[in-house]
Amino acid sequence: MSKKSLTLSFIAVCTILFSGCSQKEENQITKKDAALSVIFNRKSVRNFIKDRPVSDEDIQTLIKAGMAAPSGKDTRPWGFLIINDRNTLDKMAAELPTARMLAEAPMAIVVCGDTVRSSYWYLDCSAATENILLAAEAMDLGAVWTASYPYRDRMETVIKHTNMPAQVLPLVVIPIGYPKGNYSPKDKYDNAKIHMNKW
Repeated sequence: MSKKSLTLSFIAVCTILFSGCSQKEENQITKKDAALSVIFNRKSVRNFIKDRPVSDEDIQTLIKAGMAAPSGKDTRPWGFLIINDRNTLDKMAAELPTARMLAEAPMAIVVCGDTVRSSYWYLDCSAATENILLAAEAMDLGAVWTASYPYRDRMETVIKHTNMPAQVLPLVVIPIGYPKGNYSPKDKYDNAKIHMNKW
């Protein structure tokens, strides 16, 4: 092979390698930007298009996102109760003071914890809940965290309408659906809450 051919081959290989590196860097930037965009754009949606259901495929994706959360000692004490029965949603809306929007939501996910499996179930279930909220944002769905735990009356309402076993407690009810109206995320950044090395 001539010197000229070797030089051209070397240039071609370098071009391919550089192109691959550039593509990798571009993909990493895109991945980072996409993830941060979802985090910073998440908002609490409390009004829904009542007659527009969430597909079974999207529900499955939301549950998978919840189960991808971190869990202490990998105990995974969570359980996910899907409610799309209109009668149940309406009854819970009437009885839960912070979940009135269930009357409009086409569905809800109740994130529950097994208190026998883990004494800190509510921590793991909180991480799972946030994953579901972020997944909903990424899928152009609306969702909002409405607390059941640690309010005894709210937990009893959820348990009454869902027949949960004694060792399982509801952490949160998440109404989910397609947003009705426009919502904007809140800028919650507060430099005063940041401390370096010492408080």
